[in-house]
Amino acid sequence: MAQIQFKGKSFVQNHHLLVKYHELIPNKSKSLTDKVSLHDNLIIHGDNLIALKALLPLYAGKIKCIYIDPPYNTGNEKWVYNDNVNSPMMQEWLGKVVDREDLTRHDKWLCMMMPRLKLLRELLREDGVIFISIDDNEVHHLKMLMNEIFGEENFLTKIAIQSNPRGRQSERYFASVHEYLLVYAKHYDDCILYGVPLTEKQIKEYKFEDKDGRRYRLLGLRQRGAASRREDRPKMFFPIYINDRNGSISLEKSSNHTVKVLPKKSTGEDSRWMWSKEKLQKNFNLLETKFIAKRNEWDVFIRDYLSTEKDGERRSKSKTLWVEKSLNYQNGKDELKAIFGESPLEYPKPTALVKYISAIAGDLDGIFLDSFAGSGTTAHAVLSLNKEDGSNRKFILVECEDYADKITAERVRRVIKGVPNPKDENLKKGLGGTFSYFELGKAIELESILSGDGLPTYEELARYILHCYRRRI
Repeated sequence: MAQIQFKGKSFVQNHHLLVKYHELIPNKSKSLTDKVSLHDNLIIHGDNLIALKALLPLYAGKIKCIYIDPPYNTGNEKWVYNDNVNSPMMQEWLGKVVDREDLTRHDKWLCMMMPRLKLLRELLREDGVIFISIDDNEVHHLKMLMNEIFGEENFLTKIAIQSNPRGRQSERYFASVHEYLLVYAKHYDDCILYGVPLTEKQIKEYKFEDKDGRRYRLLGLRQRGAASRREDRPKMFFPIYINDRNGSISLEKSSNHTVKVLPKKSTGEDSRWMWSKEKLQKNFNLLETKFIAKRNEWDVFIRDYLSTEKDGERRSKSKTLWVEKSLNYQNGKDELKAIFGESPLEYPKPTALVKYISAIAGDLDGIFLDSFAGSGTTAHAVLSLNKEDGSNRKFILVECEDYADKITAERVRRVIKGVPNPKDENLKKGLGGTFSYFELGKAIELESILSGDGLPTYEELARYILHCYRRRI
């Protein structure tokens, strides 16, 4: 497999192993809960590389879905490389703003992302998935880096999102209207994803009801589109016999079943059925027949139910182009204005985006992690979904900037308690829920533990020792 090369790679590819475990210090005054706990929803203030390492003893292999919105490295974001890597070159990078004139800006960005992505992978469950927002500045570099860390075989898709329908008029030649989501599984074969809820238009297609009041639509039993020719699946070309008085079906001709129906294309060419004989015999109760007057012939249909006992309400497979109006990133600003009176951050993501991701990831009791938390959109989305469907998803947010309390956590406090004048009635009443606020403490030093100097709390020490033991076995 091809690998991406960049300055500093040799120093950072194992840097996550050298990052020390740190204590997580609870801050009761900034939390919104009766009992601060690491098992609660979490907001952690501090460097996200250190915070991710600190989460490993408790959350390694337990996160169902990760969504991150890292710096896009446009040259205008004023982000600073701050990882204290043991390299003279990288020591020289420390504390300096990465702007568009920086000839090593792509190298620095990749050096920043690599150790974080490796820790994020460790935190994912075996059936977990990661979604990463990105634009054209780094999408090609990021995909190569993800292929290396997660494995090319675990790439699921690249989604284009129409984030700005009017287009960015400040761009010189083309007005960009979209950004991307890169999606990777931890293990492709173990990954479990769900479709997205049906739209109102799609639900209206289920216009029939059976005797029990269950809604369904009719799908033609004739295969259409790709691989629909007789020669594609010869065994699925066979006659079906219909009783022209009551429409009942048989696979054998009899005195009652005399009308012979074969799968044909509109051109008259032989086609094939969607189901085999064996499947038809097991599912006769799902078939309906109709006489099509304008074609002067009988046809066979499958009852496709809106909900089933096994799978619940039907969902549709997500497409790789998202153009819904709710995903317009201007909505993220409008949501912050409804909460704060103005938008304190420039490019917040809309809650609809994270809700869409959460719906695909599924697991109503899963943990959702965002280590570039920003305005707290992920927490808002998770709490909103819990309110809507009565589920118990949890969130973990990590934010390194000084606004972690005044913006990130404050947004979550307000949406939990309720906001005066939003469009969303649930938000007005308050979404409910709790969260515990933690800050990074001192590093857990093996030498200090052995000497008895500067020992961490009993709980921190127990988690650390248990995690180290698990890693060894």
